[in-house]
Amino acid sequence: MKVVLINTVANTGSTGKIVTALYRKLEQESEDVCIVYGRGKCDPSIKSYKTGSGMDFLLHVLRNFFRGESGFGSVAATRKLIAYLEEEKPDIIHLHNIHGFYLQCEILFEYIKEKNIPVIWTLHDCWPFTGHCAFFDYAGCGKWETGCEKCSRHRSVYPYALFCDNSKEAYERKKAAFQGVKDLTIVTPSRWLKELVEKSFLKDYPVKVIYNGINLKAFFPEEDKKNPSDRYIILGVANVWEKRKGLVYFKKLAKMLDERYRIVLVGLNPFQRIGLKLTRYSRITAVGRTQSVDELRRLYSSSAVYVNTTLEDNFPTTNLEALSCGTPVITFRTGGSPESVDEDCGIVVEKGNVEELKKAIEEICAHLERYPVDKVAEKAQRFREEKMVEGYMKLLEKELY
Repeated sequence: MKVVLINTVANTGSTGKIVTALYRKLEQESEDVCIVYGRGKCDPSIKSYKTGSGMDFLLHVLRNFFRGESGFGSVAATRKLIAYLEEEKPDIIHLHNIHGFYLQCEILFEYIKEKNIPVIWTLHDCWPFTGHCAFFDYAGCGKWETGCEKCSRHRSVYPYALFCDNSKEAYERKKAAFQGVKDLTIVTPSRWLKELVEKSFLKDYPVKVIYNGINLKAFFPEEDKKNPSDRYIILGVANVWEKRKGLVYFKKLAKMLDERYRIVLVGLNPFQRIGLKLTRYSRITAVGRTQSVDELRRLYSSSAVYVNTTLEDNFPTTNLEALSCGTPVITFRTGGSPESVDEDCGIVVEKGNVEELKKAIEEICAHLERYPVDKVAEKAQRFREEKMVEGYMKLLEKELY
């Protein structure tokens, strides 16, 4: 069996790690497998193909800025990719994120339809069935159900079409490209996203939920997990602290919580860190972005509670990382985020309710004995990487044998 995995990145970020985990398992099973990616670098031990170049990426970004055509640039790079696929002759293509300014999606899907190649498509966000955005939950927009047009957020949210609202045309082009594949199965990492897909123009395809997995060998409770003192670390982690990640709620909490609580935020950029210092948020410790798993594990393990203030999300792996380290989770009722949390390992709060968020933090910190480290960490077993990979392997085997 020859499998081609396609994603924006390899190795890095949550989607890149998922793709790499699948690659390793397929390789272990002696299957012929390759990762196609568009940005960053790939482990040299992995058979891979990088599509496009830095200049190609820049031209695609500019095309989107001026014409609103995310996913419709990189024409030459995609034709070269098709030539590569013709040589490889994959038995199955497993798509992940195909946005990110590295592919022309119409050309790719035209090739898939022409060759009748079976496809598994893991959706990590809503971009495939909207005319513009990757998420619309924060805005409460429902235009994607009938056909996007007159987008009010095309300038302010990814993929940032600064000078042109092309949402109506992009919606129709995606719909034409993505419909009509003879053998395509959609995978979503949450029930929440599955329900959205079943309302979209992709509804005729079968949809299966396979939760994202976490490497329990990397994330586990440190021996000195809990400090029995009456001072508590409240942790927040984001790859990029954009508006939808809810940084504003931590700023509010810093003024509402008493001196027993210290907020630690990971992933803030230099401007955000300087901004916190200038505005004298003394109870917030700002930490830059880190790729160190050991550092993240220590931060999760030393915290009383992990707080996820995301306002738009699919199935955040930071929740899983915290649980794996034995740390209870508080999350807004956003997207699929609550699907990893129950009453034995955390609290779900209505989105945007900072008063309830404060109460939940105080409740957990006052009763940490209700959340034993081993019991919280046990909850992460539901989302171990091996279980995720097993789910995908069964799907691949079903497609081909």
